[in-house]
Amino acid sequence: MQNIEIWHNPQCSKSRNAMELLDAKGINANVVKYLENTPTKEQIKDVLKKLNMKASEILRTGEEIYKELNLEQINDEDKLIEIMVENPILIERPIIIKGDIAVIARPIENLEELLK
Repeated sequence: MQNIEIWHNPQCSKSRNAMELLDAKGINANVVKYLENTPTKEQIKDVLKKLNMKASEILRTGEEIYKELNLEQINDEDKLIEIMVENPILIERPIIIKGDIAVIARPIENLEELLK
């Protein structure tokens, strides 16, 4: 099995569910607690490419900082990525990376599909 990496927030039930699924399948993933070890701009760009998504698509719109920064008005990819580096709580979770592909495990079926 290829190396699996998970951008994990232990406080998040969806993230914990993804960890439980990986454990149940005997997968020893590289766990990145991204709130403590913030991804770089380059890492976020790489993950966006693997997700086949734009920065705006992985923003947590329910976070207070999203509203405070009025992020729905920003369309500049680089600016949004810089804001995610400064405020990693804005990054949707959990993100699971397997080789050149990544998924957001919301719903958990996205992770199950990735592991097939």
